[in-house]
Amino acid sequence: MEWLNYHHLLYFWTAAREGSIARACEKLLLAQPTVSGQIKRLEDSLGEKLFEKAGRGLALTETGRVVYAYAEEIFGLGRELQNVLRGKPGKRPARLLVGVSDMLPKLIAYRILEPAMKLEEPVQLICQEDTPESLLLALADHKLDMVISDTPVGTGARVKAYNHLLGSCPAVLFAAPPLAKMYRKGFPACLEGAPFLLPMEGSRLRRSLDQWFDSQNVRPRVVGEFKDSALMKTFGEAGAGVFVAPAAIEAEVKRRYSVARIGVLPSVVETFYVISVERRIKHPAVIRISETARDGLFARSGAAD
Repeated sequence: MEWLNYHHLLYFWTAAREGSIARACEKLLLAQPTVSGQIKRLEDSLGEKLFEKAGRGLALTETGRVVYAYAEEIFGLGRELQNVLRGKPGKRPARLLVGVSDMLPKLIAYRILEPAMKLEEPVQLICQEDTPESLLLALADHKLDMVISDTPVGTGARVKAYNHLLGSCPAVLFAAPPLAKMYRKGFPACLEGAPFLLPMEGSRLRRSLDQWFDSQNVRPRVVGEFKDSALMKTFGEAGAGVFVAPAAIEAEVKRRYSVARIGVLPSVVETFYVISVERRIKHPAVIRISETARDGLFARSGAAD
């Protein structure tokens, strides 16, 4: 029977946590050739590369991320054992492995997941952000418990998974106060030629916005396109242009980015889903997430000023 060398795993885990071999050596009080050599032996025993070069540093490979997740669990159990033997509380929180679509606004993701952190039984969230396609493959491999996305699984998907509707809300246009004041009067015709910060072409939201512009005979001046919605909002805060965000997080967007509402786009509706391999959700944290989103977060969002 082949055994995993836990010393090798420890060196790998430390290097991954510290972000470099050099910092792992400082943490472990070992020479660099020792740590590098032991990680190489672990890779040889597994038959897979765990690190790849990323600029001057290292990044985990796909296999490296899987091994790191298991290492976290293994060494977490070790810490728990030590705490129990020392008479300290030893109950570990349940883990909830969540995939978050890279197109999903970060504030929406937080508001959706927040109820899981308020359960009586503690829950440790492990969040992974990636493309919906990559997250669905991880879900099918049981590396994730759920995926949060604004795009449902289609009938032609390679993965058998189920959509659980969390809710929907209209999109709202925001801008820095001087810009918002300029483009609020005569809305939406006044948006002709207005500077816009938009989601990337091909995204679900971008297609809806383009359709809305066409329906209103409005031709925006696109000054920036963004995959990261938080970065888009930061540019909007600086006065670079008008941007869009879901009505469900309007209060947070105004407060955090010091922006003002221009107007609501009732026909541009953003819809959000939990995707799981279960037809019926059983995980208590996922049940709480779904119920709170449907009955609270999206039930309250609307178009009122």
